[in-house]
Amino acid sequence: MSNIEISEEELEAIEKELKQLDEERVRKVSEKAEKTYEEKKPKKIEYRKTTEGITRISTGVPELDEALEGGIPKGSWVAITGEPGTGKSILCMHFAWAGLQAGDPVVYVTTEAEFRDVVRQAKMFGMDFERYSIYDISSAKEPAETPNIVVIDIFGLLKIARQMSETIADAETAKKRRFAALDIQTLVAAIHEAYKILGVLKEGGKSPIRHVRLIIDSLSAFWADKPAMARKYSYELKIATHRENVTAYLVSQYAMTTRSTFGFGLEHIADGVFHLWMDEVETKKEVIRYMIIKKMRMTNHARYAFKVEIEPGKGIRLEPIK
Repeated sequence: MSNIEISEEELEAIEKELKQLDEERVRKVSEKAEKTYEEKKPKKIEYRKTTEGITRISTGVPELDEALEGGIPKGSWVAITGEPGTGKSILCMHFAWAGLQAGDPVVYVTTEAEFRDVVRQAKMFGMDFERYSIYDISSAKEPAETPNIVVIDIFGLLKIARQMSETIADAETAKKRRFAALDIQTLVAAIHEAYKILGVLKEGGKSPIRHVRLIIDSLSAFWADKPAMARKYSYELKIATHRENVTAYLVSQYAMTTRSTFGFGLEHIADGVFHLWMDEVETKKEVIRYMIIKKMRMTNHARYAFKVEIEPGKGIRLEPIK
């Protein structure tokens, strides 16, 4: 067997070629891995962006943002309608959580549950509200710092009602006002107080100087004993609190017997309506939830329904039904 002699120059050339081939192989493997990651990674939520001159506010649910061409137009009032158990309150949690991550102050009115239960449930879906500063308006103490969230529950509403009664001279009228927690005027005063606590009002002003997310879960509680007044109360609330710098979620319960809104009017004055429902459980023998965007002013939106999945550690995930 003859010996083949290779010069130093030839050896260097071979080593250089092998190195180039190895680098090319690594580059292709890396590109393939990066492509696979991009295809499989969760969609990134853009908490606020502007398209066609409209500032869009994230719902906190990527599929819903996509269905709204990037999010809810800033300043919109969105009615969340549906029967119990369809996911309305979880949608509210997503909206609040997206706001906190975007740096938006949040006013969270809860008439259906104590806020500590909201916090506990949200944590199950990967949203830890306790990472932020929370102030309960019913507290006797002044906030030590400007909070990220101001909570208004039934006790906070009672506190505001009591304060309002102290300015009324007539004893009988003052007595009625003192216990009028579920009253639209009380709600308006509580929201205004929350804006002051968040530091988003100029002295003597009524309109927030920075964007605020307002959640009322649920508004139906304010006309539970007089549903015929729903439209009047909805208008009163909108006139008093609707501002360009406030994007709101307003939950409206559906009556189990009629499967229609409990109280008529909110859907008419709202800029958008997210409606949720479920299949008849006694027929299907399982819980299958759905959602559709019935309307949204100032933007195009998906016209098809979504199947709603509620997943531990994640919350709501929407699957289009086309």
